[in-house]
Amino acid sequence: MDHSNAHRVVHDLFSKIPFNQLLGLEIDELSDDHARLSFRMRDDLVGNYTRNILHGGVISATLDVTAGLMAFLGVAERIRSGSLEEKMERFSRLGTIDMRVDYLRPGAGAYFVATARVIRSGNRIAVIRAELHNDSDELVATATCTYIVG
Repeated sequence: MDHSNAHRVVHDLFSKIPFNQLLGLEIDELSDDHARLSFRMRDDLVGNYTRNILHGGVISATLDVTAGLMAFLGVAERIRSGSLEEKMERFSRLGTIDMRVDYLRPGAGAYFVATARVIRSGNRIAVIRAELHNDSDELVATATCTYIVG
């Protein structure tokens, strides 16, 4: 599977996940070494209505999805042959096994950008670092996520 094909597979899988649509997540960039997603603030994402800030669950879910994209991409890059069914089976086994989130600032802003980079990617485990920034480029939260990939 060439790089562009792997990226297309990851884009297709991403767009089929209803929760990504519910959050309003869009892929802005996806490369071999990083992912960048964004979403706009909406009333139904607010966790503290007196301060109009994001719910912590939205923050952690966004970081998980962004980091998960990098783990997905690593799996896609490793799959060179096999049927589409075999590839989809491999993707279906990928899952989050650990995630640590540090909430650094209130999630205030008109829009947010999440980025992720691979720390380590092996045959069984991938470790990804993710960050969420607001529209003023303030760091809202960080996460270190571990995924089972094999």
